[in-house]
Amino acid sequence: MDKVTSLQVAQRAGVSQSAVSRVFTPGASASAKTIAKVRKAAAELGYHPNVLARAMVSGKSRIIGLVVAYLDNQFYPLALERLSNALQAQGYHILIFTAPNSTDGVDEVMNDLMAYQVDGIILASVSISSDLAERARNAGIPVVLFNRAQDDVGLTAVTSANRKGGRLAAEFLLAGGHSRIAHIAGWQGSSTGRDRQAGFLQALDAAGVAPSALVDGMYNRDIAIACTQELLAAARHPDAIFVGNDHMAFAVLDTLRAAGLVAGQDISVVGYDDVPLAAWGAYALTTIRQPVNRMVDTTVTTMLEQITTPATPPRQIEIDGRLIVRSSARIPQGWTQ
Repeated sequence: MDKVTSLQVAQRAGVSQSAVSRVFTPGASASAKTIAKVRKAAAELGYHPNVLARAMVSGKSRIIGLVVAYLDNQFYPLALERLSNALQAQGYHILIFTAPNSTDGVDEVMNDLMAYQVDGIILASVSISSDLAERARNAGIPVVLFNRAQDDVGLTAVTSANRKGGRLAAEFLLAGGHSRIAHIAGWQGSSTGRDRQAGFLQALDAAGVAPSALVDGMYNRDIAIACTQELLAAARHPDAIFVGNDHMAFAVLDTLRAAGLVAGQDISVVGYDDVPLAAWGAYALTTIRQPVNRMVDTTVTTMLEQITTPATPPRQIEIDGRLIVRSSARIPQGWTQ
């Protein structure tokens, strides 16, 4: 059967073809009576608007590309779900790509996304080259970084206050009387990993305490397990570990349990993200909460601003999180959140 056209819908509904177009265009104006007639006619005829054809005419695809490095970290499925819901509520379709945590891999995906003529691109915890960032600007495609910042490419970035979070974790462990504090950091090729480590080290330095160990866990569960085993094998193992994200912190807690140690008693563990699994009784992880809802709202608002007002200058936006205290770490006497 031939595809049903908007003209056929208009004739059946007794309205103009432009009225049909307005009904199926997000944000366009149409009366409730017209909407009801057009929707009824479309349902009877089995009509579905051709989004790609409309994009060719309008120059707007109403598609936002979302790129994420990996989904093993429980923070990203949660963040992507909320980003998708928020963008869909604004009438945008979502195109999700995964890319390796390297600029070469991301650049290849970005080329694909620009070929789809997306209206904007959100990069979740991945980086792009300055050349590709410039190409996106020249093509009029706004790019927003989510949970990652890059100072050298002039892009808007939305992150939690990572340095402040790292300081807060260290201050909490110091207040609990810990003196041999190790850090299994997030990948040091990322701004989030570097900033959390920098804040952690700043707080230790202010207290005159040196870290007992400093290793890069690469945001990888297996590497975090190996790092923990190495720390435990030392002649005098740490009495506390600050871990660069919850995904690795769960691996640390599992490794401690396998070694017969109790988190919060034998060794304190603090993570970063506060994904839902952190509240489960098996982990009860003390962690720095990433304010995912506020990060998502800010990312979507900023993206829409850049789509409607291309001259909007890039911004580095940091949103404060807070420490969530559970039983994986010793609670300092008199501590209040």
